[in-house]
Amino acid sequence: MTTPAAPFHESGPLGTPIRDLGLTLAGSSLEPILGEFAGELERAGLRKIRPRFYLSTEWGVPEGTVAIAIPFYLARPDLTALHAHHVGHVEGIGRADILRYLRHEMGHVVNYGYELFADPEWAGLFGPISAPYREDYRPEPFSRRHVRHLPGWYAQKHPDEDWSETFAVWMTPGLDWRAEYADWPVALAKLQYCDRTMTALGDRDPVVTANDLDEDVGDLDYSLDHFYRGLAQAEEPYPVALDSALRAVFEDLDDLREHADPGQPHALASALIPRMEGNLARSVYQWTGHFPERTRSLVRHLAHRAEILVLLYPEAGEARAVIALTTLVTALATNFVRENRYLP
Repeated sequence: MTTPAAPFHESGPLGTPIRDLGLTLAGSSLEPILGEFAGELERAGLRKIRPRFYLSTEWGVPEGTVAIAIPFYLARPDLTALHAHHVGHVEGIGRADILRYLRHEMGHVVNYGYELFADPEWAGLFGPISAPYREDYRPEPFSRRHVRHLPGWYAQKHPDEDWSETFAVWMTPGLDWRAEYADWPVALAKLQYCDRTMTALGDRDPVVTANDLDEDVGDLDYSLDHFYRGLAQAEEPYPVALDSALRAVFEDLDDLREHADPGQPHALASALIPRMEGNLARSVYQWTGHFPERTRSLVRHLAHRAEILVLLYPEAGEARAVIALTTLVTALATNFVRENRYLP
């Protein structure tokens, strides 16, 4: 199976230390978005707490600070494309998505800046801040105990994320969260707490103002190549029985073959499946919580097996093939999130 060429080569920016790429927020496409976000903060009534923004390796707020880290690859379109090539998923693709992540991170800033996590009512609604932080969480899709903001049912990951997602929904301009969550009493109670708390804190100075930076872009002495090699996923073992499920997808298109013109062209499934990779990674993560990097690896495995099995489909049936493949990948992803395996 052919892997698309990367936007850069080792002899170019890929081998350059990240700190030497000259990346700054000023003058980048992020600058006007941050200006827009400042306006959102004003309209939300947050007049005293102001985050410090900086470029780093990923989104985040160092614990105990009011500094928001923004992924460095969002500062330049070519780096965004490079990240998409290597990872298959970009957190912050375009203005609206970047604002979505900023609202979430601002929730952490408010939590740390005002030490809300120490409030017994906060802990009663969201849970203890000391709860174990698990990267591999298993969400319950459409849980009415949590709001939905970032993909992957992210509010279910940890009490700190639950608060930040709730805050982000509360802060989203034009969203009538009272109506949106009217039938979700637990999530609504969290939003009402957020609303009361933000109203009370609007003109209060934060108790924490530290803005120390963690992995600032100016300190990253390793190259892009090193960075992406560190993010590479180990190859997962896939069950052999996936072959029969994959064959079934295309055997179900046999009725099209039976009624088709004998001269109708057919296409290789191994060429179709990679074209679906990006959309599948994003959408499957959003609705199942199956991480994009895992979906990407799974899709590439299916494409490889389709090539070996020489699976074909009539070109006129491509829409049906796409729907069937999407359903298969979603079902496999759901199994993995629930059971930590793709097949029983």
